[in-house]
Amino acid sequence: MKPPWTSRRSSLSADGVAVVRRAAGLCLRYPDQALFDRLPLIRAALAETGAHPPVAAVAAFAEHLAGQDPLRAEEHYVAVFDLRNRRSLHLTWWSDGDTRRRGFSLAAIKERYRAHGLTPPGSDELPDYLPVVLEYATLEREDGTNLLQEHRAGLELLKFALVKAATPYARLLEAVCGTLPGASPRTAEEAARMARRPPGGGPELVGLSAVGLPSSHPVAIPGGLQ
Repeated sequence: MKPPWTSRRSSLSADGVAVVRRAAGLCLRYPDQALFDRLPLIRAALAETGAHPPVAAVAAFAEHLAGQDPLRAEEHYVAVFDLRNRRSLHLTWWSDGDTRRRGFSLAAIKERYRAHGLTPPGSDELPDYLPVVLEYATLEREDGTNLLQEHRAGLELLKFALVKAATPYARLLEAVCGTLPGASPRTAEEAARMARRPPGGGPELVGLSAVGLPSSHPVAIPGGLQ
């Protein structure tokens, strides 16, 4: 019997997937003034993408963030992501934990970015940071999808952790998972079973570069959310 996460996802054009991933990646970054300044453009790009569940999820988050006091938004981000590894935005933490193997995984991700002509981020940002991976996935759509799918179990577990924390950031993970082949697991237990038998035999790894964005945003979509 097929596992419940292998059913077909709703259709969304390749360009629509790229916009969702780019917008979600930006919204998953620290909510500084630069992000608040970008929100009108992010929301406009989403509005032009069409009515699809992943688009609606990111648009709902962007609308929520636009209505927040910047200081409170920063405090919430820190409380959600910076203080607990169980809600880590670093994908290899979910696959390797705090083990020596994680270093090899990070190096492999960097090499994967380089193989596609991109420069990995500097020492202030790890290559498995989800916003970086999502930016990569907008530039190298096929391999970016492969990379996200290799870390699908971690993405799903992070999504359930955010849902449990009752944070609007859960919408962004719902959107990201909604751009991947197959339906999401229905429970955290199903996601944990997915982690024990990852598609293709387990995650590979990657890294990134600046292509016209400020240093805090190492990858840009040409003509996209800039």
